[in-house]
Amino acid sequence: MHDDLIDRYIACWNATDAAERRDLVAATFTEGATCCDPMLRGEGHAGIAALIAAAQHHVPGMRFRRRGGTDAHHDRLRFAWELGPEGAAPVAGGTDMAVIAPDGRLAAVTGFVDVAPQGE
Repeated sequence: MHDDLIDRYIACWNATDAAERRDLVAATFTEGATCCDPMLRGEGHAGIAALIAAAQHHVPGMRFRRRGGTDAHHDRLRFAWELGPEGAAPVAGGTDMAVIAPDGRLAAVTGFVDVAPQGE
């Protein structure tokens, strides 16, 4: 169940079409959700979609993917991700923590970059 939610979250980050990304963000996050990492912060559907678009602009051609399973307790999740060209070794990776809202969508995500792309 939680892996499906995180897979949908990762799909948000990989959606390059703005309309598709907007729809995925709305299906994945609550309206007042927050999403932040060391470089960026977004609030609400529009803010999160803009954060993702900015990140994609910074790492063009890269794809996010979940690394391993999702750890969960109560309304909290922890999962790892990696970033790299499709079908190639990752160039970055991190760990995110999330809070699940009562409706099953994400209320908050805090990202930590464990390995940054070279030059970052």
